[in-house]
Amino acid sequence: MASVDLLLRNVRIATCVDDECSVSASSFVAITAGRIAQIGAMRELDPKLHVGNELDAEGALLTPGLIDCHTHLVYAGDRWREFELRLQGASYEDIARAGGGIRSTVQHTRDADAATLFAQSERRLRSLMQHGVTTVEIKSGYGLSLEAELKCLQVARSLGARCPVNVRTTLLAAHALPSEFDGRADAYIDEIVQRIVPEAARAQLADAVDAFCDRIGFTAAQTRRVFEAARARGLPVKLHAEQLSNQHGAALAAEFGALSADHLEHVDEAGVIALARAGTVAVLLPGAYYFLRDTQPPPIELLRRHRVPMAVATDCNPGTSPTTHLQLMMNMACTLFRITPAEAWLGVTRHAATALGMAATHGTVEVGKHADLCLWDAEHPAEIACAIAASPLRVRLHHGVEHAV
Repeated sequence: MASVDLLLRNVRIATCVDDECSVSASSFVAITAGRIAQIGAMRELDPKLHVGNELDAEGALLTPGLIDCHTHLVYAGDRWREFELRLQGASYEDIARAGGGIRSTVQHTRDADAATLFAQSERRLRSLMQHGVTTVEIKSGYGLSLEAELKCLQVARSLGARCPVNVRTTLLAAHALPSEFDGRADAYIDEIVQRIVPEAARAQLADAVDAFCDRIGFTAAQTRRVFEAARARGLPVKLHAEQLSNQHGAALAAEFGALSADHLEHVDEAGVIALARAGTVAVLLPGAYYFLRDTQPPPIELLRRHRVPMAVATDCNPGTSPTTHLQLMMNMACTLFRITPAEAWLGVTRHAATALGMAATHGTVEVGKHADLCLWDAEHPAEIACAIAASPLRVRLHHGVEHAV
């Protein structure tokens, strides 16, 4: 006799397989060993099926668990003073060049021990989980030295081991120039490619490598060197591209088959075409756009026209997107960037999984995939994207196990 560990009855499923995120009639989902074993209409459910545990959803909406594919979750300190400075007219670039911005967080993060970093980061992670996140990418980038970058990646790995969430780690040593390398950016790139990338790869602490290619970050030539070092160690790449200016980072990311290119407010059509040809995901980060009071949104129509998949993420960080509410980012992406609610949902599920190299196992409700799922008190996914800061989450499943929200 067939048996399953968990049976979800009377669910209406938004599989996120089709581009409209359509919702099924009353259905069931059977879960075994943390994976989806069977999906069907309630009338097709075998009455002889042996069920370990059962949950009657009473018509609730079932979706894939949300995936936050771009965060800077592990850091110490705060940057609220910079918020006040920007309200007085200072720009993000002004603050960075004056020694604030990323460098400010770097000092706090270097000074914090691993236990302190874990405790502060866990609070942010659990807030993401309370809003339906079952998978999160965590970047380093606030250490900017071999020791501190590895410390941040180790904390991120520990978060994944101790919390019911999937954690993918990304090495972002090329986030900013540390003060000890002032005027010697190429020497810092030497440090990254000769020591930091190889050691992170050797210790198996990084699932990908990222860089910030922009006027206050690193040049395309310097970014290329980081990408070549990642490729030599078998690590995929991602890129902070075209956030403040067009440095043709999108085309560079596409050249290296990047998993994603993120921000993209200033990308041109040539960059979009390159992303489309490479199958690289465009990750939209409306929180940073909103918080910095930017006025140039990403070229959504170009991305649509060339069929570039679009993901949506929080960009959770202390200086430019201090949020752990991925559902709110869906709303912002719709209102600020004019994407549709269905596009927003694909952006935090199917396309977000692709942006992390996890499309084979996550991001849709399909047989064989991991049972990372959410039950919502909502009629349709668009209702959740429409709501401002509301969170109608009823149940969050990670590997087929329910966890309190």
